[in-house]
Amino acid sequence: MKVHFMSASPIPRRVGLIVMGLLLLVAFGFVVLRSGPLAPIQVTVVQVEEGVVSPALFGIGTVEARRAYVIGPTSAGRVLKVLVDVGESVMAGQLLAEMEPVDLNERGAALDASIARAMSGLAVADAQRQDALARHQLAGINARRYIDLGEKKFVSVGTIDAKLLELTSAQAAIAAADANLAGARQEVTRLKAERDGLNRQRHNLRLVAPGDGVITSRDAEPGSTVVAGQAVIRLVDPTSLWVKLRLDQGRSGGLSVGLPAEIVLRSTHATIQRGKVARLELLSDSVTEERVAQVTFDQIPASASLGELAEVTLSLPATASGLMLPNASIKRQGNTVGVWLVEEEQLRFAEVRLDRSSLDGKVRILAGLKPGNRVVVHSEMELAVGSNIKIVESLAGTRS
Repeated sequence: MKVHFMSASPIPRRVGLIVMGLLLLVAFGFVVLRSGPLAPIQVTVVQVEEGVVSPALFGIGTVEARRAYVIGPTSAGRVLKVLVDVGESVMAGQLLAEMEPVDLNERGAALDASIARAMSGLAVADAQRQDALARHQLAGINARRYIDLGEKKFVSVGTIDAKLLELTSAQAAIAAADANLAGARQEVTRLKAERDGLNRQRHNLRLVAPGDGVITSRDAEPGSTVVAGQAVIRLVDPTSLWVKLRLDQGRSGGLSVGLPAEIVLRSTHATIQRGKVARLELLSDSVTEERVAQVTFDQIPASASLGELAEVTLSLPATASGLMLPNASIKRQGNTVGVWLVEEEQLRFAEVRLDRSSLDGKVRILAGLKPGNRVVVHSEMELAVGSNIKIVESLAGTRS
């Protein structure tokens, strides 16, 4: 007996495949509309409110000394001795190091001998002048006597002329003696000036502290040969420490002398030091595009060290009450600065005019918005006019 089996109809199978395909198509469309390129862009918005912005400037600086000294010889020579070491405190006028005199002592002895000889020459010249004065006086007496005898016809005219010639010669001798005396005096003055210069040169061999301070560097040791102006000892005044602050030129508006400052040193990051802007440098850094200011401490911390980094915050006067927005909401379209304004769930780019901003991310709006306007702060991707958006509380991530 033969048994015949009937095969299932292909129609139900085809219907199932169609239904499954439709379900997959619906799921794919749902995914595309929710997370694909056609999905709305998630954004966060904020309402424009009125408030006061407390602007501030922030920059990084280094601790430096306002008064620092580089101490070295005024002429080339060999270091004889160094009497101080790094870290020692010294007082004004204290001897720090000394240079070897080489032949200065011998030159001084030679100059002293030359001065003694010149003084002897001066005495000789003075004696010669006295002799010339005496001879002139005697010649004058004789000339007057012979003139009187000539008038009485006791002597000839030739004899009188001879006596007058002796008087003239005596006058010339006085002039020569005066010139010799002046030359001797000038020679003594010259030699004394040379000796004073040599003594000053000998005094310059003693390197002394120009003021109270602390030794920061010992750049030469005994026996080293140094040239004029080369540093042997470096000294700073620890009471003159300040911070050389660098600020971005584009964010330095309002910078002025006297602004209060909060200084945080790298070594004491948990402690805030108070200070103020003492000086603005006229020369800015054209390479880094930074302005330079010097900030003093109200009380110099004992832990401060030269070259230490410091974070400085300068407080500017608070602005008048006005409209405020987060700085992150400010966008740029070409050369236009503005914000994405949400009106009836549609986007519009509105140009705004900005004032100062604060370090907490707030910026004051001068024109372009009204209180209550809704402005986009963050978005998943770049926005454009007509973009489909969805307002959310926060963004979990961004889409490319």
